[in-house]
Amino acid sequence: MSAILNTYNRKKISFKRGKGSFLYATNGKKYLDFVQGIAVNCLGHSNDYLNRAILNQSKKLWHVSNAFTIPEQEKLARKLKQKTFADFIFFQNSGAEATEAAIKFARRYFYSRGQKRKNRVLCINNSFHGRTLATIFASNSKKATEGFYPKVDGFDHFNFGDHKALEKAITSRTAAIMVETILGEGGIKVIPDFCLKGLRKLCNKKKILLILDEVQCGIGRSGKFFAFEYAKIKPDIVPIAKGIGGGFPIGAVLVNKKVASGMKPGIHGSTFGGNPLAMSAGNAVMDVMFKKGFLSNVKKNGEYFINELNKIREKYPKIIKEVRGKGLLIGLCLQKDQTKFINKLLDNNLLSIRAAENVVRLLPPLNVTKKEINLALKILNNVCESYK
Repeated sequence: MSAILNTYNRKKISFKRGKGSFLYATNGKKYLDFVQGIAVNCLGHSNDYLNRAILNQSKKLWHVSNAFTIPEQEKLARKLKQKTFADFIFFQNSGAEATEAAIKFARRYFYSRGQKRKNRVLCINNSFHGRTLATIFASNSKKATEGFYPKVDGFDHFNFGDHKALEKAITSRTAAIMVETILGEGGIKVIPDFCLKGLRKLCNKKKILLILDEVQCGIGRSGKFFAFEYAKIKPDIVPIAKGIGGGFPIGAVLVNKKVASGMKPGIHGSTFGGNPLAMSAGNAVMDVMFKKGFLSNVKKNGEYFINELNKIREKYPKIIKEVRGKGLLIGLCLQKDQTKFINKLLDNNLLSIRAAENVVRLLPPLNVTKKEINLALKILNNVCESYK
């Protein structure tokens, strides 16, 4: 019997090594990995450039307290500032920490301005912002909150796409609207560009903050560094994680000058956040991400993959109801049982993972090749054919 706490329904399979888009299991089989740690391994498994960066830093310095200046942290912060809307960055270790901090920063901004009661955050029902006590109640999923009451107050909600309910829910106590630009766990639901533009205008009108959670859809996954860039808007706060470390735990919150004005030393902190070893991974990811043609290739491959998946959907409409997503954040909304479909893919050596609304997520590394995408398409077609 395992000594690990029973919080995951784990498959009876384990891996001894990985390279690029593939994982090699202890059972001797080779799997095409379109989970990649749930959109974490943006450069695939055991990327040579990332390996060298981490190895080189590990020989010099792993960890030092944030009581001291950390050059590697300053370097990554500068890169993020140069390439994004952000004026300041705070480093942590995970997406949940980042979204939790985003909530704190929004509340602190209004507190610092003497608006102490302006502290509520408006979120989408059944979204996903992490598994801390605050973030599960921000997400407002029955499954995530069951057994964890009393409720953490301070959050109001509206349904995805219900613009009237959104406006109605804003009160004099609303500090921010927080949404995922593309809902990941919620079923790969893309917020249209015109809606994002509308959110920005609404926040400006109501003089509240816009928090765009890009923990899963950010760091190049959509074909742009941030998914909201397609809408040509600038949020006030953006929590990130997953892909920024390429597999090494990093979380961060990006903020503009306005939000930063509410913070001062001692208000927030992180023991491990921004340590030199983690920062070496983040800096290496940024180096690769902004090489000429990298992001445009993600966009191109994503468009190809989605177009080909739609051809399979047209061929098997009783199996695949809808193809969702943008870039290489893709979901298949099924007519058939989700678990059985995922297991059939597994039997054919393709790894995938579930999301809400009977969706199967496909999350290849951002440097996936067309040949590897075609292999996945062949397996998906064969699995659909097997239902006949």
